[in-house]
Amino acid sequence: MPHIVLVATGGTIASFAATEGGPVSAGLSGDALLQSLHAPLPGITVEVDNFTVAGSNALTLEAVHGVCRHIDARLSEPGVDGVVVTHGTDTMEESAFLARLLVRSDKPVVFTGAQRHAGQPDTDGPRNMRDAILAAAIPDLTGVGAVILFEGEIHGARHVSKVHASRVDTFRSNGHGKLGEVDEDEVHLYTRPARPRLVLDAPLLDPEVELVAAGLGSTPRYLEWCASSGVSGVVIEAFGRGNAPKGYAEAIRKLVAAGIPVILATRCTEGRTRAIYGSDGGAVTLVEAGAILAGDLSAAKARLLLAALLPTLPAGPERLALIAEAVTKV
Repeated sequence: MPHIVLVATGGTIASFAATEGGPVSAGLSGDALLQSLHAPLPGITVEVDNFTVAGSNALTLEAVHGVCRHIDARLSEPGVDGVVVTHGTDTMEESAFLARLLVRSDKPVVFTGAQRHAGQPDTDGPRNMRDAILAAAIPDLTGVGAVILFEGEIHGARHVSKVHASRVDTFRSNGHGKLGEVDEDEVHLYTRPARPRLVLDAPLLDPEVELVAAGLGSTPRYLEWCASSGVSGVVIEAFGRGNAPKGYAEAIRKLVAAGIPVILATRCTEGRTRAIYGSDGGAVTLVEAGAILAGDLSAAKARLLLAALLPTLPAGPERLALIAEAVTKV
């Protein structure tokens, strides 16, 4: 009989309005969530670990690092077959990506939550949670790495993103597709990641890695501030293939010269960065200034990768080469 641990961290799935029409806040325990299931779990036992109760917008890197350590500790127990994490959708893709990086065990790790809070009559939380428990109980998910299960679909943490602010089918893996789905009591896994996941032994996550989004006509002012403010790394959410506004190349050059690594990601939901364009803000010029291209890794996830890498990397120019290598393997 599969034994699943439910790690409850709050989020919309655990939220309700204390007064009619009032603000919605997290407050339900994992035990209460388990009791809300509309159908029994066939041959599966569930143990609840109440980790925290918060909206995922309020979680810190330290807190999510602790969640990942907790998941790994529980999965190391011989009697535990998988873990389900209930989590807010705002940053679920980021926490799931960290679990993919930091959890050493190959046992299933499934994140889920809700878009409609627990006080709504049509809340999607109970179905999502039941589906996630069913998925975590099957051996097929062993070795896949952390996944998100939402609205019956299974998405790998490497490529999944929240694409709609409120709809229940919010999670998509644009350009890559889902890994599988749940149909009633049946879990179907259609595909697996093409290469092994990168697993990092990160004692902590560096909270001083900044994320900068470029827009039409943006100035490099914030990058210049980063160079003198104690920031330890910068990820730029750039245009298209990794291009940026005028002046960014010189700002990147100063950052790298100060020992602050810079990663360039694309703001596009599909495709990857590539050094093709020159001139002041073209990716060719930015790479010559020392920036590292993120490929198809989103800016938010590139920031987390850098935050996990920096505490373990030596100082000096070899850091950039090690970061670039990790980006190609993640």
